[in-house]
Amino acid sequence: MAHHAFTVGEANSLVPTLTQAFQQIDAHKYQIREATKKIEVLELLWGDAVRQPTNADHKDYITHRETVDRALRGIQRSIQESVIAHGLRLPLGGIEEGLVDFPTTYQGRWVYLCWHIGEREIQYWHETDTGFQGRQEITPAQRDEMGRDDASEVDDSELDF
Repeated sequence: MAHHAFTVGEANSLVPTLTQAFQQIDAHKYQIREATKKIEVLELLWGDAVRQPTNADHKDYITHRETVDRALRGIQRSIQESVIAHGLRLPLGGIEEGLVDFPTTYQGRWVYLCWHIGEREIQYWHETDTGFQGRQEITPAQRDEMGRDDASEVDDSELDF
């Protein structure tokens, strides 16, 4: 798969989309937590009997299970439409921590522009093997250079998505 090398400006243009996506993801995670609490209470009260259609709380149990399933699909849709479809990388812990990486080229190699929820613009980057802990602030000179190499001529075997 050919990767697009994002400039800092291109990455910044997607920040509002990512912010909205993570707000939606957080809302879905809240729905999952609340419905799961209710499921746990029903299972504590009834055990496996809550799964039986004749159980008095079976309909509520099914409603809460459907809420969890719908919210999980919502998270998957947000990730697909706002991250994967744009050629972005969701690093390990990205959903929980609100992290997204933009592949870019710098000095003839691939690196990642790094965005964390709450940041208004892309301010950091890291090597492909360092992750969030290796973030470095983007200097003005780097900002001008990142994403300007011909991506088809840069080996992308170190990109892990």
